[in-house]
Amino acid sequence: MNPKNLILTLLFSHFIFYASAQEIIAHRGYWKTDGGAQNSIAALMKADAIEAYGSEVDIWLSSDGVPVVNHDADVTLNGKKLLVQETPAATLRQVKLANGEPLPTVEEYLDAFEKCRGTKLIIEFKTHKTKEREDELARKVIKMVHDRGLQNRVEYISFGVNFVNQVIKIDPNAPVYYLNGDLSPRVIKAMGASGIDYHHNVLKKNPHWVKESHNLGLKVNVWTVNSADDINKMIDLHVDFITTDEPLLTRELIDKRK
Repeated sequence: MNPKNLILTLLFSHFIFYASAQEIIAHRGYWKTDGGAQNSIAALMKADAIEAYGSEVDIWLSSDGVPVVNHDADVTLNGKKLLVQETPAATLRQVKLANGEPLPTVEEYLDAFEKCRGTKLIIEFKTHKTKEREDELARKVIKMVHDRGLQNRVEYISFGVNFVNQVIKIDPNAPVYYLNGDLSPRVIKAMGASGIDYHHNVLKKNPHWVKESHNLGLKVNVWTVNSADDINKMIDLHVDFITTDEPLLTRELIDKRK
């Protein structure tokens, strides 16, 4: 093969690699199905059934120190709003998800996750009122993961710099990504995090951050990407992971590039 053709072949192979490299993360599990609900155990198992790379889940610390699963800072029980971090776990367990499941504890979620065949669990630590509470949550959850021998199947994300720092401190080998979108890849690299995990609008405004991240050895995730137009734009940017409420559509669009 002459040098010109060799260069073209390498460039083509490089393009094909990046065009097909995206992995799919089901946002709060694959919940847009019959019997599904956001952050439910059913949604976790369905994300595994469709062979998503990961299933994202949001967690808090209850007032009595129990890690629990919920997205919002509050829940509604018997018509009354309760702040998750100011409510004991026994009360939170009375809350029913849209599919009838009780609001899960992290321990119950990990028990179910142990039965998953391939998907990873992407744990989002929600920011709390105090650093002490955040530190306690990070410490407890990472211990739960290690006690079950799941550390190679779990990754972490957070909007809070403190949580990112705590994961790096407690489990230096754990992948951890920053969500807030306000720090450059160079800052993320200096922190010791695994990469950026930013809203798609942030990457549209700063598309150079994807290449910069890759040059620094960082990974790039993007959230929450649901429309075909936005999914295609993120594929074109060569991000590593796409977090979405539409995992099957995302897979279809990725597969069209192969």
